[in-house]
Amino acid sequence: MSNDRMPTIADALGGFAASLRPDDIPEPVRERARHLILDAVGIAHASTHYEFAHRSLSAAQELSGGGGTTPVIALTARLAPRDAMLMNGLLIHGLDYDDTHAAGVIHATASTFPCALGTAALAGADGEALLAAYVAGMEVGARLASVAKGGFHQVGFHPTGLVGAFACTLVAGRLLGLNAAQLASAQGIALSMGSGSLEFLQDGAWTKRMHPGWAAGAGLTAATMARHGFVGPRQAYEGRFGLFNSHLGPLARDGDLGLATAGLGEVWELAKVNVKPLPACHFTHACADAAAILRERHGLRPQQIRSVRALVPAEVVKTVCEPVATKKRPQNSYDAQFSIPYIVATALIRGRFGLAELDESALRDEATLALAAKVEYEVDSDSPFPKYYSGEVIVTLDDGRELRHREHVNRGGEERPITNADVVRKYDENMALVASPARAAQVRERVLAIGKGCAAAELQAGLAARG
Repeated sequence: MSNDRMPTIADALGGFAASLRPDDIPEPVRERARHLILDAVGIAHASTHYEFAHRSLSAAQELSGGGGTTPVIALTARLAPRDAMLMNGLLIHGLDYDDTHAAGVIHATASTFPCALGTAALAGADGEALLAAYVAGMEVGARLASVAKGGFHQVGFHPTGLVGAFACTLVAGRLLGLNAAQLASAQGIALSMGSGSLEFLQDGAWTKRMHPGWAAGAGLTAATMARHGFVGPRQAYEGRFGLFNSHLGPLARDGDLGLATAGLGEVWELAKVNVKPLPACHFTHACADAAAILRERHGLRPQQIRSVRALVPAEVVKTVCEPVATKKRPQNSYDAQFSIPYIVATALIRGRFGLAELDESALRDEATLALAAKVEYEVDSDSPFPKYYSGEVIVTLDDGRELRHREHVNRGGEERPITNADVVRKYDENMALVASPARAAQVRERVLAIGKGCAAAELQAGLAARG
């Protein structure tokens, strides 16, 4: 048999997405899925408190020709379907507070939920179908991203946007009724659509925020084209110019293609997804917590501190430690969310890192910036990355004493999970920025009832703000 006729990874993933039944998904996974969606919806509401959301909406309204019928989470606007997906993904991911699959280093909910919500509503599907499609997308996205073993970040690609396009293609294709062969072809089409550059790290640009929403729209596009007979390449992943060879280059040899399909339908990667306790890049969380613990434990004051060392995994240096100048003196909130020096300094001074620490007044606080200038990074030779995003902070005081604390397993990680009750508390805090307690409760009830009778279009309308 020639290689052209051998089953491909796209065949296996398409078969899984086409055949997964809602009853195949264990109830604890379904319940966790609802809570991951609740987390995303709360963050989307909180994002409307910030300028980037409204500038993005202006662009989306122009792209929709000034009209549209699709509701947007937390807003009164109506957009064209793909533009609504773009906005919903942007709102969920805009504060970098959304969930992460650690091994894949991917924010999968931010793309798969907008795609599932929008496509299910278009298809006239119910919440049960929406939830199953979302779970299928999460399972595929986590596995595909895990193949690279963190390699995408090393070459400047953001797997949330890049891999998210493939996961969303299966989400949309399943909801549109594509068969396994069409789903396989659709993934080949998505190979020409997945994208997401990490160049924003150089100057705090806003582009990362749009990656998941763009992936959601790409998924709907690829699935729709395949539905109408458009043909995509068969070897979307393992081919000579497939995803991993084209985007990883020499690092492709370090990947493991077997992870793309391992345990499908038996091991639920969604259950391993980390909910963020802090609104910053997940790579910074362990060091942030370590710094806050040192402050509380020793009653530290900034004037006592001579120098600080932060130990981080080698694989995250390009993301949260370089370029050094903008990490030590962030130019905007997005710079700050990807800065080990700023976040460690903030935690040492304030004992926390929350949305308030992203305000302009916090970013310009001279005491924090002076301490951030004293923070250096070192590669952590004992890091278990990407299984955990470990971190250690070592503080040297003016009297010569050295204080240190290590967080080997980051809070929210698989062995230190954020519980469903914790998710509800985080949701309530985020909603409090922009909504009344009554409105927050109403939205919460809708989300936690997904798959229990409500049509997807009803849910979509219920998540939007009232005009």
